[in-house]
Amino acid sequence: MQLKNHAPSGALLAASLLVAPQLASAFYLPGVAPTTYKPGDLVPLYVNSIRPVAAPDALLHSVVSYDYYQPHFQFCQPEGGPKSVGESLGSILFGDRIKTSPFELKMRQNETCKMLCPTTYKQGVAFYVNDKIRQGMSLNWLVDGLPAGQRIKDELTGTEFYNPGFLMGQVDGDDRAIFNNHYDILIEYHEVSGNPDQLRVVGVLVQPESKKYTKDIPKESTDVCLSNYEPLSLKEDGETKVQFTYSVYWIPSQTAWATRWDKYLHVFDPKIHWFSLINSAVIVVFLTLTVMSVLVRALRKDIARYNRLDQINLDDLSGTSALEDGVQEDSGWKLVHGDVFRTPSHPMLLSVFLGNGAQLFVMTGFTIAFALLGFLSPSNRGSLGTIILFLYTILGFVGGYTSARMYKSMGGEKWKMNIILTPVLVPGIVFGVFFLLNLFLWAKESSGAVPFTTMLVIILIWFVISVPLSVTGSWLGFRAAAIEPPVRTNQIPRQIPPVTTYLKPIPSMLLVGILPFGAIFVELYFIMSSIWFSKIYYMFGFLFLCYGLMILTCATVTILMVYFLLCAENYNWQWRAFLAAGASAGYIFMNALIYWASKLSLSGLAGSVLYIGYSALISFLFFILTGSIGFFSSWWFVRKIYSSIKID
Repeated sequence: MQLKNHAPSGALLAASLLVAPQLASAFYLPGVAPTTYKPGDLVPLYVNSIRPVAAPDALLHSVVSYDYYQPHFQFCQPEGGPKSVGESLGSILFGDRIKTSPFELKMRQNETCKMLCPTTYKQGVAFYVNDKIRQGMSLNWLVDGLPAGQRIKDELTGTEFYNPGFLMGQVDGDDRAIFNNHYDILIEYHEVSGNPDQLRVVGVLVQPESKKYTKDIPKESTDVCLSNYEPLSLKEDGETKVQFTYSVYWIPSQTAWATRWDKYLHVFDPKIHWFSLINSAVIVVFLTLTVMSVLVRALRKDIARYNRLDQINLDDLSGTSALEDGVQEDSGWKLVHGDVFRTPSHPMLLSVFLGNGAQLFVMTGFTIAFALLGFLSPSNRGSLGTIILFLYTILGFVGGYTSARMYKSMGGEKWKMNIILTPVLVPGIVFGVFFLLNLFLWAKESSGAVPFTTMLVIILIWFVISVPLSVTGSWLGFRAAAIEPPVRTNQIPRQIPPVTTYLKPIPSMLLVGILPFGAIFVELYFIMSSIWFSKIYYMFGFLFLCYGLMILTCATVTILMVYFLLCAENYNWQWRAFLAAGASAGYIFMNALIYWASKLSLSGLAGSVLYIGYSALISFLFFILTGSIGFFSSWWFVRKIYSSIKID
């Protein structure tokens, strides 16, 4: 498995970059200040985790990443050993393990065939490395915050872009693993305002090659690697001597520092993306307008008829017959006015879910807004994970307050249990599953395994900041006046008649859940590709639009289902609204399973467990989010219609 490369050598690639420099086309994303170098200044090259990568149309064979300096790989280390580079909490959670390297890059000073180190791969190690080559593992370097990548051409659109990471090796036609031991590093730089003493890095390419050297390479720069060599393959039945070398080429570029990420941001088949997004938007808007018009017209007639019936009933008291006006009382949602606000089953669990759903709703909105404004720049590694963790922590107040108000409005009395469960139940489930999945990563010696100290930091943040804020919100929520229903609840529950098939729990969940999923289906594909194929996701404008469409769809179709449910004289709408809207999470999990079968070819149990586990975790959080959107929209709708009619 190999990404198709359209430059046969570093020299040719350098020449092509000199002839056709990249032009700027996008706006500056805030988040990281530029670093300016003078000629001869040392430009650090950091190494990151070794991750699997796949070509656009190829299958991904692994989801497990590894530390660059894991003993099995035997890559060259700097003098004194590698040192870790400071990372954000979000960067650590997303699997980044950035460390120093032995590469020496001096601004605008070309180096040719510089020796790194010799090493010998023994039998067991060679088998391990060859297996990782067949899984499509790629090396990930960082130069001035930019990922070193390979130049790739999109066959469909004909555009060229930089794909972060480059393959550790490739498999030839004889199914033999070829190991790359030479690297041509091409670095594009830009002169600030034409000043030759103010230089900035604006692009990094690496052209890996496999060279089976026949003699020892000297430490100083030579031209020995420019000759043609046989490809190097590690022997699995003996020892293989390997010499690592690299060359550095500095190339001037017209690309400004503020737009240097443009060449890394690429959408495969953008026409289909736009077409699908616009198509989804038109369908969702049409559906919403249709639902609104139906409900407004039907409710206006219902409310007018019911109020007219009330007036006739008053006339009956004065001796006037209702039949004289030709109006007869029929079945409908007004008949269940004495039961519609009856306390649902398991109010504690529902209120806890609603509190956490409100917390997730506000957190998601703020995160997308920050990303839309450009504050989550890809140059600021881990900023997305950090801001999600930060917002969810401080928004514990919203979750506690919402849960307490809803539990009190449902007539709940175990307020102490509600205060405890709101910040503990859902985060506890998420953390427990995350910890179990992390055990698989620890067992695989993966760099994606979150260190134990980081786990302790997360628990500390959870109990020191999030839990007290949630308790404060719950305390204020219970102190506030209860939300009174607009109609009284009867003491004796009304008997619920049988409902039609489409209003039964399972069919209604399947019907309602598919519509919000359809609103985000296209964007979900790009998000999945970003997560599992190590691609940079940056289309936050599209995501903002899809999030709004999802909210609108989720609210309208749940309201429509609740309206039909009440017209069928079924007043148990609370859990039905939550579960029906949350059913879209089931479609997301099914989509993840289809993606697993069609795009991934994972070897081993650990990779499959990790993929399914993380997909289930994401689906669970989406279930809480969409279920809460469906409940609160239905709750507003039910209160609105029952406050609009006259009740005797």
